[in-house]
Amino acid sequence: MKTIIAAAVLAASATVAGAENYPTPVPLKDGSQAPMSTIKPVNDTYRIAYMPPATEFNYYIAIGAGIEAVAEEKGVEVFMLAPQSGADINGQMGMIQDVLTQEVDAIIFGTHDEFAAAPLLKKAVDKGVAVLMINSDIPNFPTPIHGVVGYSQRNGTHAMADWLIEEHGGEALTIGVIEGQPGYHSTERVGGFLDGIKGQENFNVVTSVDGKWNVEGGNTAGMDILQAHPDINAIFAANDYMIIGASFAAKALGKRELILMGNDGDTSGLEEIVAGNVTATVNTTPFLMGKAAMHATLDAIAGTYPGGWIETPTSIDTSDEALNALKQPEKLFPQPSKEY
Repeated sequence: MKTIIAAAVLAASATVAGAENYPTPVPLKDGSQAPMSTIKPVNDTYRIAYMPPATEFNYYIAIGAGIEAVAEEKGVEVFMLAPQSGADINGQMGMIQDVLTQEVDAIIFGTHDEFAAAPLLKKAVDKGVAVLMINSDIPNFPTPIHGVVGYSQRNGTHAMADWLIEEHGGEALTIGVIEGQPGYHSTERVGGFLDGIKGQENFNVVTSVDGKWNVEGGNTAGMDILQAHPDINAIFAANDYMIIGASFAAKALGKRELILMGNDGDTSGLEEIVAGNVTATVNTTPFLMGKAAMHATLDAIAGTYPGGWIETPTSIDTSDEALNALKQPEKLFPQPSKEY
């Protein structure tokens, strides 16, 4: 399917107003930076593949909408190619192999299995394709790539832990954790949260299970942990879809007073917060992330991007912040289900 897919990004120390004026990239670890001189565009009108892990996640479609907005503005072609399921690693690898047979100038990718993707992306770099990773802060991808665009995953969820301590630090909390499928993203997000609550003697994490990154998996995980540990009064999940699923489980079991924390800032997650079904999320502004990634990709092709990691913004959103975000639908994808 062919789609024609500047961001105002918040650096660690400054707000950047211009869409194309992303923060100065942070160098990747030694050996992880592909030379920018290897990029050799082959099309007069640049042709760029956006390859997220799956189409089942609106989060990645929101990133794609940001990419599309810049592509349309700049007159370049972007097509999206991804498996339906985030668990379909083999499907994604087959799609990357297919793209390698095409005349593309850049690949913007995200993956749930960096080690499976690495050999194929090495081939892309060797062919002269610009390769940038999206929705990550990984400093040492298993093969050298040209750039990484995303938020600090561990810092984002550590901030969620800080919020939990500030709001509920005086309470005795029994906590369940819902992980994503094993990989860098799950390790960093769960690790940041657990590091953040370390030392809180009245916080007790009793279980951590795989929610498979989706609503169904979060529902199953939430049901399992709430039935196995009926005293749980807080759940942290590594993305919004899983915490939404866990909220369905909580409602089915009649548990109304749980603290439910997610990560992403997906439109549906923000709406669930405003509705009172989820408590808070790490809002990672996926639409703006996509815009930043596309500007960096075009700069990489043009030879003006030095490589490295571009940090994009996060915030902890509870009801007030989520409502404010929903009142700015031009920065969201998909659009909210109603006007706020």
